Amino acid sequence: MRILRVAQNLYPEVPGGGTYHVHAMSRDQAAMGHDVTVLTVTNDDSLPRREQRDGYKVIRRKPTIDLLGNEISVGVAQFLRDADDFDVVHAHSHLYFSTNLAAVTRRLGDTPLAITNHGLYSQNAPEWLFDLYLRTVGRWTFNQADVMFCYTEEDRERVQEFGVESRIEVVPNGVDTERFTPDGEASDLIDHDGLVVLFVGRLVQGKRPEDAIEAVDRLPDSLDAKLYVVGDGPLRADLEGRGDDVEVEYLGHVPYDKMPAIYRGGNVMILPSRAEGLPRTVLEAFASGTPVVSSHLEHTASIVQGGGETVPVGDIKGYTEALEQVLENGLALGNRGRQTVVDKFQWQETVEETTAVLNSLR
Repeated sequence: MRILRVAQNLYPEVPGGGTYHVHAMSRDQAAMGHDVTVLTVTNDDSLPRREQRDGYKVIRRKPTIDLLGNEISVGVAQFLRDADDFDVVHAHSHLYFSTNLAAVTRRLGDTPLAITNHGLYSQNAPEWLFDLYLRTVGRWTFNQADVMFCYTEEDRERVQEFGVESRIEVVPNGVDTERFTPDGEASDLIDHDGLVVLFVGRLVQGKRPEDAIEAVDRLPDSLDAKLYVVGDGPLRADLEGRGDDVEVEYLGHVPYDKMPAIYRGGNVMILPSRAEGLPRTVLEAFASGTPVVSSHLEHTASIVQGGGETVPVGDIKGYTEALEQVLENGLALGNRGRQTVVDKFQWQETVEETTAVLNSLR
């Protein structure tokens, strides 16, 4: 099967759960014998326009214009126009113009289109704006797809509420439970004798990292809590200049192969985002035996509560109380979280199920 994967960004140039998903899916489908090409956008002139790596091809096109933080590339449109020799186009996230362009190409051509929904709302724009987008351009984009992938049944229902009529397949996101495991050494980047709280994610408004700082700041002094922030982004300078009493260490971007040891070094992970898909960080923490406190999102709450606690978005007091509750039952919750991932969120199953659906479109 010849697969054209359309993704605005790609790991490792751009770290993150979504970009790693694209990379790992392409790598593993190539290992299965499929011919995989990833079409992406970058303004980094040090990167080759065409590259073969990890078994798949990468085609990079430069952005033409940046509109509201979303890069539009005429080069992507030109490549898609002439890409009729692929068996299927698989676009990732409706939040990017590249996926909108893939939808236009499907409207005008014959190559089947699949779209993976990595989360309905952007981390960088207000919710009201994306409500409007989802009821107009976003819905139109989804409805051009021959199939949509959602991570949970709840997410399928949310998508359908916006009037999407395309076929929807629920294929849970997954992680490698042999890589992410409670067994092994903790990272030497984490050096603290008291409570270690992890925040793992981009430092952007939608992730609400300031809520994590404030919640940890309110923990009792007897816990001797320290927050380790793993990730980078535009808010870092402001966060570092806050002057909170809580001890915070900013680790920046940590390579993916080092992350299992990071999770093993934490007592709990906190993720106070206002919106998510099915966060890979939660699954990675669970697989590593680390319980999680996250914001209460309808489509992920039941999963998180299997190995942690959920709190209404922005409820700082609630986050602090949840952190204390999780610490009282840390070992039991860590074991439950690990079992949840082993039973339901195996990466190899994600790849196999996704590939089978794509193959059915031919």
